[in-house]
Amino acid sequence: MAQWIQSTFGTQKPVIAMVHFPALPGTPLYDKSAGMSHVLDSVRRDLETLQESGVDAVMFCNENDRPYQFTADDSTIAAMATVIGRLQPEIAVPYGVDILWDPVAAVALAHAVGAQFVREVFTGLYESDMGVWNGRAAEALRLRTNLGETERIKLLFNVSAEFASPIGHRTIADIAQSVAFSSLPDALCVSGPMTGRPVDPEDLESVRQRVGGVPVFVNTGVRADNVNKYLSVADGVIVGTSLKFDGKTFNAVDLDRARMLMKTVQELRIQLTT
Repeated sequence: MAQWIQSTFGTQKPVIAMVHFPALPGTPLYDKSAGMSHVLDSVRRDLETLQESGVDAVMFCNENDRPYQFTADDSTIAAMATVIGRLQPEIAVPYGVDILWDPVAAVALAHAVGAQFVREVFTGLYESDMGVWNGRAAEALRLRTNLGETERIKLLFNVSAEFASPIGHRTIADIAQSVAFSSLPDALCVSGPMTGRPVDPEDLESVRQRVGGVPVFVNTGVRADNVNKYLSVADGVIVGTSLKFDGKTFNAVDLDRARMLMKTVQELRIQLTT
C-alpha cells in the first residue's frame, strides 16, 4: 500500500463514497425553479448521510450534468466551488472532486476548495458516447505543479473510461502498465462499462499484477455483496450507485445501504489485522 493512502485516508483499503451533484446551471436537466439552493440542500443531505454511515472519504462530482462534455463550463466550476466552499465547515472526512470529463478543471477545482484528490480520465484516446475522447494528463499535471499542489492533491487515473472504448488493440493491463510508467499517476482506477456496472475481476487482477507499487482502486459497481472480493485485490474502492435508494444513481443516499457496506468493510479490516 502506498504511504499516501494511509496518510490521506487514515486507513488501509479506503472506501470513497460519491456525493453526486444534481444538474448544475447551464445543463439540460438543471432545475431553474429550485435553483442553487436545491443543489446545496441535495449535496448537504448526501454528505451528512455518508458521513453518518462511516465512509472513509467522499468525492464530489457533477454526475447529473448529462450529456457530458470534455471541457467544463465556467458555470459548472463556479457552482461546484460555491457549494463545496459553503459546506467545508461540515466536511469531516477527506474529500476529492471530479468534473466530468475535464481533468484540468478538476485539478483547478481541487486547489480552490482544498480537496485532497482528483479522479478523472487523464490518459488515452477513446471512442465514446460524447465523441472522440483525448486525455489531458500532461496539461493537468503541469497545472498541479504550477499551483504548488504536487504533494497535497493526489491524482487517481481512470484507465478504463466509462461510456467509452479505447482506440487501439492494447489490453487494459498493457495500458495500465504504460500509464504507470509514463504519466505519473498516484493511483489507477479500473471501471466497468458505465456508472454502477461491476468491474471484471480478471481486468482488476491483470492490472494489479502489472503496475508494481502503484495503488489500484475499483471505480464502479461496488456493492456490499462484492466489496470483499474487490478489496482482496484492490487498494481501495469508489462507490456511488449501490448506496442510493433502490440502487439508482440519481436517488439520494440510503443510510441503511451505506451502513451495510461499511459494516462489511470493517469486518474485512478486522480479519486483515488479526
